[in-house]
Amino acid sequence: MRDTNEHAPSYYAATRNHSTDYPTLHGEQHADVVVVGGGFTGVSAALHLVERGYSVALIEENRIGWGASGRNGGQLIDGFVEIDKIEKRFGAGAADIARQMGLECRDIVVEIVKKHSIDCDLKFGYLDLALCQSDIDYFHETIEEKQRTNYPHECHFVPKAELHDYIGSDIYSGGLANSGNGHLHPLNLCIGEARAAAELGARIFEQSRVTRIKHGEKPVIETAQGRITAGNIVLAGNAYLGRLEPKLRGAAIPAGSYMIATEPLSADVAAELLPKDMACCDQRSVLDYFRLSSDKRMLFGGFCNYSGRDPKDIGASLGPKMHKVFPQLKNARIDFEWGGNIAISVNRIPQLGRIHGNTYYAQGYSGHGVAPTHLAGKVLADIIAGDSEQFDVFSKVRHLRLPGGKFFANPALALGMMYYRLKDLL
Repeated sequence: MRDTNEHAPSYYAATRNHSTDYPTLHGEQHADVVVVGGGFTGVSAALHLVERGYSVALIEENRIGWGASGRNGGQLIDGFVEIDKIEKRFGAGAADIARQMGLECRDIVVEIVKKHSIDCDLKFGYLDLALCQSDIDYFHETIEEKQRTNYPHECHFVPKAELHDYIGSDIYSGGLANSGNGHLHPLNLCIGEARAAAELGARIFEQSRVTRIKHGEKPVIETAQGRITAGNIVLAGNAYLGRLEPKLRGAAIPAGSYMIATEPLSADVAAELLPKDMACCDQRSVLDYFRLSSDKRMLFGGFCNYSGRDPKDIGASLGPKMHKVFPQLKNARIDFEWGGNIAISVNRIPQLGRIHGNTYYAQGYSGHGVAPTHLAGKVLADIIAGDSEQFDVFSKVRHLRLPGGKFFANPALALGMMYYRLKDLL
């Protein structure tokens, strides 16, 4: 799905508030920090750094929000990582830090939207959906844990008898409603954040592919037509970093993720499908997720491809999944279909680290990145400014790397996910 430097033909691209047209990098420049990648991680890092007074240059190979940041489900969900994984590895103190990061990642997005008046259709209300008793048990455990840790948002279990107040589907057995999470237009958010960073003095360059990094005391980023010398580098290419940094090869595996958008639905149909206009997802490893857009289209995702090969027809792959959840949409026209890569960490823990002393990176959000990417950008700004508390927790996590590039890593990941798909079916 990478045949153009412009945005994928998505619903988001068709309804973006602004088109970006930042210059291509030319000539010799200098900055305190160079950020590589114009998605949420890179834009967040640039915004936090320039707010602290740093001279920042951001380089994007395509357009701002071109990758997963501008193509995703738009679901704003708190939580940075599964807390038990951090507690087992590093103890209760690290788990407390990770838990607070989980709350902070959602709040950062909300604060940025308010502070910079970004029009991105932000709306609160989120519904996790159960397909079996183990999902329901998990919901009750989640509520108990949130009560025990003083979770700041209203969160409650929805029994099957009350589900039609939330969703017009008969296939689910319960739900977990959360008033703190929600949904938004991700591309408008990313573009709005970049505009905010630029207004504060960040230099943004689009259509500028980084061809080489020369590490050293003053590292240099090179493109075909220019170069920037900096004090620090932030690598935020995630699934599209490619072979640029050898030390990160095989750490995060690209996987295809896809969505469709229907025609605008009537007010009556929209109200029947999602009466409270919440974003939703089920609990399977290969899950369905969906929500209504501001103009009442059904935005539906749920086909994640770990093989490295794109489907021939996204609509034909996702349409039957949507119809199973909502038979009412059997005759609804599909107006948009699109996809792109997300980056998977084998252990599903976001990867933050440092290489060569002054080059930092964050990647591998495994499909849950709208809120965590924003926190990762802030954490990278923190470590550059000398505050290492949150960075240190995640930089200590050891990540499995799969050798052999896509010819080994993607098939290996696909085999692993086949196991979880079988568990879902059983």
